[in-house]
Amino acid sequence: MTKIHETALVDARAELDLDVEVGAYSVIGPKVKLGKGTRIRSHVVIEGNTTLGERNLIFQFATVGSVPQDLKYKGEDSQLIIGHHNTIREFASLNPGTTGGGMITRIGNHNLLMMYCHIAHDCILGNHNIIANGATLGGHVVVEDYVIVGGLVGVHQFVKVGTGAILGAGSMVSKDIPPYCNATGDRAKLRGLNLEGLKRRGFNQDQIEALKKAYRIIFQSGLRTREALEKVRLEFPDSPEIERMALFIETSQRGICR
Repeated sequence: MTKIHETALVDARAELDLDVEVGAYSVIGPKVKLGKGTRIRSHVVIEGNTTLGERNLIFQFATVGSVPQDLKYKGEDSQLIIGHHNTIREFASLNPGTTGGGMITRIGNHNLLMMYCHIAHDCILGNHNIIANGATLGGHVVVEDYVIVGGLVGVHQFVKVGTGAILGAGSMVSKDIPPYCNATGDRAKLRGLNLEGLKRRGFNQDQIEALKKAYRIIFQSGLRTREALEKVRLEFPDSPEIERMALFIETSQRGICR
């Protein structure tokens, strides 16, 4: 059964599925939808046109769905859509989309958003990402899957971070980060591959060695980008990981971190 603490303020128009729990002094707005098994701790505010899937856990003092911090926002009915099995820790803040970004901020599944992190308007997060304490994603940022964003990292608006990448603590990221790469610094520079992440995800030695060689060709050989991508595709025609990296670089709009 749904459990709502007697001090919580849940609008009668909000939609709560089975087994939802809402803790003391939390506030749930009229356009909020909470999926089955979702648990809201005390002093949480969820407002706006916000949808959460199943079995999410939101800790105290998080703010979910408050209006975007964008001066161009004029009250349009944009959305924040959150998938399943996400954990949102204390004082995290998540904003819905704007007209300039498709009207939707979207969070996938199995993400961990740590304390004080901020997910700005029109961001797109995939699955299995970790956004560490105090990290900030500017508007329109895309984070693919299995990415680790270290503590106090700042990601510039419109940046894209490829799958399996890791951003070192305190980094200021102003360019796109290719898949499987390790980037740190202000402004962030590539420091090689996220080798530990690749091993943890079960990449075998042949896959890792191929990615190492592709990395050297693309970033250290002195070849022009187009020539380097042609070379790695010729050398590794059957590698989906290297094709993913090549396609990411090829289609980057903001430019690649070097």
